[in-house]
Amino acid sequence: MSDSVDVTTQNSTVEEWTGALARAVGSPGGGAGAGVMLAMAASLTSMVAGYTEAGDGQQTHVDNVLSRAEELRKLALHLADEDAAASRAFGAAFNLEKGPERDKAIREASVGAARSSAILGEHALEAIDDLGWLAEHGNSALIADVVVAFGALRAALTGARTNVSFDLGTLRASGATLDEVREQHPQLWATVQKLDAAIERIDTSAAAVDDRAAPTDSD
Repeated sequence: MSDSVDVTTQNSTVEEWTGALARAVGSPGGGAGAGVMLAMAASLTSMVAGYTEAGDGQQTHVDNVLSRAEELRKLALHLADEDAAASRAFGAAFNLEKGPERDKAIREASVGAARSSAILGEHALEAIDDLGWLAEHGNSALIADVVVAFGALRAALTGARTNVSFDLGTLRASGATLDEVREQHPQLWATVQKLDAAIERIDTSAAAVDDRAAPTDSD
């Protein structure tokens, strides 16, 4: 596939999709990459849950973790493709000639891109508890996979958090100040802080099991 517009997570191989990501075209870009990282985290969550033998009264919980993880894997790939589309609109806005129409296009594209990343971040945030539960109750032989999943989930959250912040900041190119951006888009602004807190949660959870996942790294 020669045109990155035709490359999606649904119709491309990993080789084709990462090849498109590697090109200097911006679509797919970092936001779409965050979506794929979320799909990776969800896939590993599903795998570990599938290997987990449920204890007394826990089978329903394990089944629910499996169901949520599989739904998230599919949704994350869809969100990755939506972000790639938002990136194209973002780039097109900045390529317009300077003037009111360009300013309007930048505002719409920036807010659209920020919302796309915020949605991805919200779904990534919801996945933390299930992965944390598996870190404590999942098959102990797969604790390294849990830590890898934590890493992928952290990457997804970090990407979403940073892109929301960056896209809001880009509104300054249409003449707005950061104070005006915060006043006009309070929910998106608050999302950045919410995702910051989620990243800290993941770091704490991953650190708590690192001695089990990487025993050779302990004193």
